[in-house]
Amino acid sequence: MTRRRSSATSTEVSAGGVVVRDGEVVVIVPTRRAASGKKVLALPKGHVDPGETPAEAAEREVREEAGVVGSLVGELGEVRYWYQRDGRRIPKKVTFFLFDYVSGDVADHDDEVEEARWIPLEQAARELTYKGEREMVERAVGFRR
Repeated sequence: MTRRRSSATSTEVSAGGVVVRDGEVVVIVPTRRAASGKKVLALPKGHVDPGETPAEAAEREVREEAGVVGSLVGELGEVRYWYQRDGRRIPKKVTFFLFDYVSGDVADHDDEVEEARWIPLEQAARELTYKGEREMVERAVGFRR
């Protein structure tokens, strides 16, 4: 007999960054693939550590995953979704922040990332793997208008 796990699953909380420079945004190709096995084109993001604000986590994740330092401009919004782990559905909330590029090199990313690179904002709004992240880039484009 298979036991069902409790449906009371807490929401995972993460934060991510949209770092812009001269009409471009930094994107990453994580080493972890999509459920289909395909490569993912994504924005840098990760868990909020204890004692960290979501904005601080986003800034740290941008530095670790994309190799760049950004200056916080403002909050862009949240993306909520479910994913599967070990046969369980897990709810996740990612708060995204807009950053202006300050310094750093995309070649200086951590080992969770296969590649980090700059692409035009409009291209990212079309080509990022996940709809919610494409929407965050679209918000970044209109943020200062």
